[in-house]
Amino acid sequence: MRTGVVVTARPGVEDLAVRAEELGLHSFWVNDTPMVHGDPFIALGLCAKATSRIRLGIGVTSPALRSAPAAAAGFAGLNALAPGRIICGVGTGNTARRTLGMRPATAGTLESFTAALQDLCAGRSTEYREGDRGGDIRFLHAGAHVNTTDPIEFVVAALGPKAAAVAGRRGAGLISFGLLDPAAWQALHDVRRTPGVPDSPANSYVVTALHILDDGEDPHRDAARDATGHLVLSLLAFAADTAADTPAFVEQLGPAEREAVQRLLDRRGTTATAPDRHTKLYPNYLGRIAPQDRDLVLPSLMNTLALVGTRAELLARISTLEQAGVDELLIQPVIDPPTEMARLAELLT
Repeated sequence: MRTGVVVTARPGVEDLAVRAEELGLHSFWVNDTPMVHGDPFIALGLCAKATSRIRLGIGVTSPALRSAPAAAAGFAGLNALAPGRIICGVGTGNTARRTLGMRPATAGTLESFTAALQDLCAGRSTEYREGDRGGDIRFLHAGAHVNTTDPIEFVVAALGPKAAAVAGRRGAGLISFGLLDPAAWQALHDVRRTPGVPDSPANSYVVTALHILDDGEDPHRDAARDATGHLVLSLLAFAADTAADTPAFVEQLGPAEREAVQRLLDRRGTTATAPDRHTKLYPNYLGRIAPQDRDLVLPSLMNTLALVGTRAELLARISTLEQAGVDELLIQPVIDPPTEMARLAELLT
C-alpha cells in the first residue's frame, strides 16, 4: 500500500514535505481549517517549490469555505508550481464549518462545487451564480498564471453514502478520516460505482494515526494515547458539538464513550447547547493532546480510529484495508513527525 502524511498548515511545513519525499512517501497533505490552522494554499506553495516528486493535497476544502473561482485559482496556481502533482480534496466542510459555529454544506452544494472546480481547473467554462445573477466563467489568463493543462486529482471526503455517490458521479476518488473498517470501505466503493455511470480509475485514501508497539509495550499506555489522542479527541469534540442538534451520532456511542463526551464538555467549561461551544471545543484541534486529557483517549476509540499494534498486527490490519480497496494510508503525526514518517516508511517498504 502507498503511504502519505497529513499535517496542519504552518510555517516550516515545507521541511516536512522534503523529508517525506526523501523517505519515499507518495503524498503530502495539509488541512483546510481556517480558524484553527494556517492557510493550506500558502503551505503547499512552499512545499511545491521545495519538492520535485511527492504529490501535494489539500484535505479538504469546501464550498462553505471558498467560492469555486477562488478555490480553482488556488489549485490551478499550485498546479503551475508543481505540474501534475496536485490533489484537490473536497468535502462538506464538516469540521472547518463547525469551528466557525456553522453547519456544513449539503451534498448537492458539494457536487456543484466539485463540478465547477473540475471544469475550471481543466480550462473549461462553468456556470457561476450569486443569487439571481449568473453566467459562464473561465480563467481569462492561463500560461504562467495557472496550469489548466496538467491534470489535478479530485477526491471527495466521505463517511457515508451521499458523499460517496457524489464521488462516483464526478469520477473522483475518496478520502475518509479514521475509517478503518474494511466493510465500511467496501460499502463506500459500492455506492461510488453509480449505476449507469462508467466507473473511472480513482484512488481511495484513509487518514489515521500510527503507533508501532515495542516488544512488551502496553497498547494503552501514555505513548500510544499521545500518538492517537488527537483523533480520539476530534471525534469526542464532534460528538459534544452535535449532541443537541444531531443526537443520533452520540446515541450510537457506548456508555463509556458518552461519558467521555460529557467529561470533555465539563473540562472545556461549556455545554452541548452553548452557542459559543465551538470556541471551547476546537482550540488545538488535531494537535498533540495535553497530558491531563489522556483519560479521554478510550481504548475502544483508539482501536476504532487509529492503528496501534505490533509490526505483524499492523501489517495484517493494513492488508485487510488494501483488500477493501484502500490505495493509500495517510498518517497524521503530532508527536515527532519526522520520526513517525520514517517508521511508516519502514513499515510499508
